[in-house]
Amino acid sequence: MNWSFMIVAMLPEHMLLAGIVVLIGLDVAQVGKEHSGLVALLAVAVAALIAVMLAIVQFQGSPFPGHFSVDQGTMAAKAVVLALALLLVQMSRDEFGSDERFYILLLSSLYGVLLVSSADGFLTMFLGLEIMSMPVYVLVLIAYQRHEAAEAALKYLVLGGAASAMFLMGASLVYGATGSLALDAFVQAAQAHDTLASVAVVLVLIAFFLKAAVVPFHAWAPDAYEAASVPVTAYMATLIKAGVLLAVLRIFGTATFGSPLVDLLAILPLISIVWGNLAAMRQTSFRRMIAYSSIAHAGYLFYALLGPGPTRLQAVVFYLLAYGLMNVLAFASLPSGPDDLRRDRLDGMRALFQRQPYAAVLLAIALLSLAGIPPFPGFVAKFLIFKNVIAAGYTVYAVLGLVGSYLGIYFYLRVIQLMFMGSQPETPSDGRIALGAGVLCLLPTILLTVFPGFFIGLVGR
Repeated sequence: MNWSFMIVAMLPEHMLLAGIVVLIGLDVAQVGKEHSGLVALLAVAVAALIAVMLAIVQFQGSPFPGHFSVDQGTMAAKAVVLALALLLVQMSRDEFGSDERFYILLLSSLYGVLLVSSADGFLTMFLGLEIMSMPVYVLVLIAYQRHEAAEAALKYLVLGGAASAMFLMGASLVYGATGSLALDAFVQAAQAHDTLASVAVVLVLIAFFLKAAVVPFHAWAPDAYEAASVPVTAYMATLIKAGVLLAVLRIFGTATFGSPLVDLLAILPLISIVWGNLAAMRQTSFRRMIAYSSIAHAGYLFYALLGPGPTRLQAVVFYLLAYGLMNVLAFASLPSGPDDLRRDRLDGMRALFQRQPYAAVLLAIALLSLAGIPPFPGFVAKFLIFKNVIAAGYTVYAVLGLVGSYLGIYFYLRVIQLMFMGSQPETPSDGRIALGAGVLCLLPTILLTVFPGFFIGLVGR
């Protein structure tokens, strides 16, 4: 075994692991705990820098053949994930300060996200998904400010466990149908026409639908998003969603599929787009509104699987980057305060522009992009998805998805209307560190808006 090659191929993961070890050491030694946030920030920053450099030099290889491999697209996806995580860690320092438990759990979950994006076998994929998911069940309870947090965490744990069980059962049936646990075996099973293979494919898909909160497997998301603290909700809405979609991309690869799998991949995501946008209109909680918004966005992301295989990675990674940036920007711009219920209510955002104009402008940019309004990055991301669906010949599904996306414009604009035209101003405190993370989002947002082709090219060059 070439140890130097193995170390380089997994260097981003090793940097996160080093950060976890240092944080645990600080906790055990009871020294330097006040620097926990900086240690986590440094570990993620170094990992992100390494991933960018490896993507630029087009590093590729398989240190563990059949289990783990990397290439330029994989490294670009990891760089995107780590860049978003860097912003989330910065935002978290306002609420969690030097709580090393939070940063250990966050880096552990992030390690799982990186692992699934390089998995070549079902065993590695399952390991990555569990490492990604299990710390989040605890994160929902860390520093919670609502009594509903325990119930939400339990619901998330039970449904997450159900998803894991379905994934394992599906993987075992894939092995029974094909005799292999390589991810390529899923494509073989999907293209076969026997009952065993079909059941295997459906079970694996349902597992991913559960983890991504696709209707009708979405019941955990609104409660978990609302009950968790703001940084944890932002993490679930961005990086957990990214991890699930990157895992789906690894399994589907660049293969093309026919009915009935295509219909399943189109109908449930379409229902998610429509239902998520309709349900978000009735919410009075910002986090619950974002939860239903994320259900709709999960539909857009799964729509990408209908497109041509070679362009799927480009469309999904760009969408995850734009969607993740805008979610971090939105959560970082929220007015802060000691009363979590009051902070989360949409009524609390009335006349925000009069009190904190910079926060209102940043939040408005994020919401307009999430709505898909040009020229913001969210428009380009949705354009890529629907363009690929049309290119694959599924024009009807593309048109229906586009019509469903228009429903989301209303509730985003309603929040903007409250911020700029509402009355009854309140005076919450100002989370300067979190808002600093929002300001840091501005530069990549501007670059994505002006030079979307450059970022798309980095993924698929």
